[in-house]
Amino acid sequence: MNKLGMVPFFLWLLVSTALAGPDSGVTIVEWGTLKNGESVKLITLQDGAVRAKIATYGAQLISLEVPQNVVLGHETLEDAEGGAVYGSVIGRYANRISGGGFTIDGTRYDLESVNPKTGIQIHGGKTGFQRQNWEIEPDPGKAGFPEFPVSITLKLRSPHEHEGFPGNISVWVQYRLKLTGSENSVVSSYLEIEYRAETDRATHVNLTNHAYFNLGAGSVAGHQMQLHCREILEFDDRKIPTGRILEVAGTPFDYRKPGPIGRNDAEFEGLDHCFVVPADGNVGTYTNPETGLSMEIATDQPGVQIYISNHFKNNPYPKFGAICFETQHYPDTPNQPDFPSTLLRPGEPLKTVTRFSFKGVSRE
Repeated sequence: MNKLGMVPFFLWLLVSTALAGPDSGVTIVEWGTLKNGESVKLITLQDGAVRAKIATYGAQLISLEVPQNVVLGHETLEDAEGGAVYGSVIGRYANRISGGGFTIDGTRYDLESVNPKTGIQIHGGKTGFQRQNWEIEPDPGKAGFPEFPVSITLKLRSPHEHEGFPGNISVWVQYRLKLTGSENSVVSSYLEIEYRAETDRATHVNLTNHAYFNLGAGSVAGHQMQLHCREILEFDDRKIPTGRILEVAGTPFDYRKPGPIGRNDAEFEGLDHCFVVPADGNVGTYTNPETGLSMEIATDQPGVQIYISNHFKNNPYPKFGAICFETQHYPDTPNQPDFPSTLLRPGEPLKTVTRFSFKGVSRE
């Protein structure tokens, strides 16, 4: 960051802190250094009783206290650089693309980091956005973001042909934290994540956050979930959509009535499926009755990939140790012309928002 860029950022930070009140604001410290020598910042957002920590590496949500911590995260930068992508922003294309690539306007683009057996690239490849060090955006307003008292905006430049994707793109993510109420020991709050992107040539972009939530401890299979999603994408054995969209009624994926995530089914193998988000954007609610914590998910995205850590093996978290609500476009959209498009063209910037709203018991 150049010296001229630092001045407006710290002025903005000072104003943000003042607007939010004495127990709120934004702080930034050094978290460590990556193997390539880049410095990683750790940002703390606090609004009264709620607090979030975000690292510039992977634009990663490290912790979210509402007021109890409800996400899995890495304790050290060394763990984050070498470990799973807990809480990271995923791109350039979240989820899976089949066939080794796609065609745009008659031009074929072959992707890198493709599984040679399946022809699938997942999460933008080995050096996707989750494995890059983002910068702090000194002027969120210039990037089109509204003023928000307790927030941080990070940016990333992705060059043409990175991992095989066309176009030089600029991407921003803004994390916004707000305490909305505190009454009778119950704390209400939300974390809002807004993404923006622009490109200099046609490309495919699909962004999400890979936060692993657990509103307590241990397995989430016994926790409660209600989804307002009436449809789900049909997958093949590679988790690639067939193109068919199915009703959930009469299937094990019908969560329209609240009940255990594991359905008390001895044959329950977990979830790693894309549900169709209803038109009003209200995905549903995840609750842990034992802790009294609940989370509502809302988005303007057409889909939500729900994954409950089927492949965790006590390293360090157990199988079903967390649940992900990855709001996004559908998998393999570049090769599915009937799906809502992920094509981003010059002059047509991307903007998408997801909100996670919480109600929890105060620590006091």
